[in-house]
Amino acid sequence: MQHLNLSDAMQQALREMNFKQASPIQEQAIPYLLEGRDVIGQAQTGTGKTAAFAIPLIERIQQADKCVQAIVLCPTRELALQVTVEIGKLAQYKRNLKTVSIYGGQPIERQIRALRLQPQIVVGTPGRTLDLLRRGALKLNNVQTVVLDEADEMLNMGFRPDIEQILKQTPPARQTVFFSATMPQAILELTAKYQHNALHVKVAPHDQPLVKIEQCYYEVQKADKLSALLQVLTHHRFGRALVFCNTKYKVDALAKRLKQAGYATDGLHGGKTQSQRDRIMQTFRKGDIQLLVATDVAARGLDVQNVEAVLNFDLPKDSEYYIHRIGRTGRAGKSGLAFTFVESSELKQLKILRRYPNILLSRQELPA
Repeated sequence: MQHLNLSDAMQQALREMNFKQASPIQEQAIPYLLEGRDVIGQAQTGTGKTAAFAIPLIERIQQADKCVQAIVLCPTRELALQVTVEIGKLAQYKRNLKTVSIYGGQPIERQIRALRLQPQIVVGTPGRTLDLLRRGALKLNNVQTVVLDEADEMLNMGFRPDIEQILKQTPPARQTVFFSATMPQAILELTAKYQHNALHVKVAPHDQPLVKIEQCYYEVQKADKLSALLQVLTHHRFGRALVFCNTKYKVDALAKRLKQAGYATDGLHGGKTQSQRDRIMQTFRKGDIQLLVATDVAARGLDVQNVEAVLNFDLPKDSEYYIHRIGRTGRAGKSGLAFTFVESSELKQLKILRRYPNILLSRQELPA
């Protein structure tokens, strides 16, 4: 990281965080972002993209200036908290630099009080950010940098009107940064409207850090999927694993069946209240839950150490979701396992999924 001309305080933080070298997305994006350029960063989860935008964002903050100078928008509370923690670690030796996270599911009065402490960086979800702007508790007239993290997911969730309202309340000369796994038309429309001479920085699929994840699939009949899952769990005896389903109903039903089978299990999906989701994630991180059954809401921004395996009980709808899911294991240089259960009627969909260069799914027989 030394060749990136970072401050001594940042270099010290990076050493403490055991950063050895910049990832491809960091290598490409950080120099341009330090210059104040508008950037579109296209990279999957797990590529180090948070540090790619957080390091230059922190470096450009004027610590003596007690106003909001940067805002990072995230699609979910979980990702907002993850980004806030990462910024906190990177800025630990920057004196008088404050970061506040704002999101739904927490009393708004508490966040209003936090904003009165004059943070220079705000990390938030679009809905709560807009709410605080309307109340006058948050002011963005001095913002230098706006980052849209997981921009494609925010648009999928219907946040475009909120995002545009927020951007309109920031100075026209601001630096605008988009990080997104994909580049749908809606993203291109926003970049054309709100960015100036943006540089497109893209990490090619072969650069993605999935090489340490062993991927395989089992062809099963729909009626046999639960018993197939139990066979794999019995064979491997995972201490901590994630099981993905495509619907809330499936999550609840499967979590119930796994509990009946004797596994310490809970379910996570968008139908849970924020306090329930916080409690579930806390118990999973502590290791009190062996299996977390989840919808794709957990694939975005969920950062738990030592997840040994990801099991796709349901085939994900496309390659992006598959990459996001299995990226929850094999993190921080460790190896991981990814298992996918495929029904006979889904073989055509699987064939399409396997065209993606970094999806190396091999067919295996179920363990005895």
